[in-house]
Amino acid sequence: MTLKALIFDVDGTLANTERDGHLVAFNLAFAELGLDWVWSNELYHKLLDVTGGQLRIKHYVNDYKPDFSCDDLDAFAASVHALKTEIYVRLVNEGKIPLRPGVERLFHEARDAGLRMAIATTTTPANVDALIANTLGREALDWFEVIGAGNIVPNLKPAGDIYHWVLEQMNLEPKDCIAFEDSRNGIVSATDANLKTLITTNEYTESHQFDEAIVILNNLGEPNKPFTLIEGDATDATYVTVDYLKELHAKHC
Repeated sequence: MTLKALIFDVDGTLANTERDGHLVAFNLAFAELGLDWVWSNELYHKLLDVTGGQLRIKHYVNDYKPDFSCDDLDAFAASVHALKTEIYVRLVNEGKIPLRPGVERLFHEARDAGLRMAIATTTTPANVDALIANTLGREALDWFEVIGAGNIVPNLKPAGDIYHWVLEQMNLEPKDCIAFEDSRNGIVSATDANLKTLITTNEYTESHQFDEAIVILNNLGEPNKPFTLIEGDATDATYVTVDYLKELHAKHC
């Protein structure tokens, strides 16, 4: 079997967008709307168990604000989330959310090696576009053969719908690919599509269970900034390269 493609999650995997972007944007949106809601970092850890911003808002209202009332919770959540997305895109446009270590380097190496790349995420297309354009340049959006984002499928992660959709669009089998994720919901989604997954944890997900992962790292690493192997096969690699991925693929896929 030959490794043909890499499929990337976005939030928490490509960048620490949750802490530095989405959480900040949610709180700014609440303030702009005159709501006395403030999501702490600790609370956001818990809320991230719910994927999708609108569902997260509804979950928060139902579980933490039982006295809050509105005519239509779905419409309310959609309007709050729309404002939050505008603010998030602004933060990204201001260059406040850098990519995680090793991400840009691996993108270039994968392209040079002829590997196909795609994105499979539950965040909105606008968020994906803003992050890629403002960290790598707008032309980098074309590096990804398929961008599966937002509500393009009926069910968000942990359902595997988005990965099934991306594989179908690329006409690839799961055995041809490696997925990149950072969370429990993410690896459940990828595993549902029979994908082997490399995990890079972050502060929100370091306690998650990743039994299905082929390897768990703290990040992708750089030549001068090695990754930390949390779990998986020890190799001579100190940062994630195409050769390292091919080695993992040969062992596990």
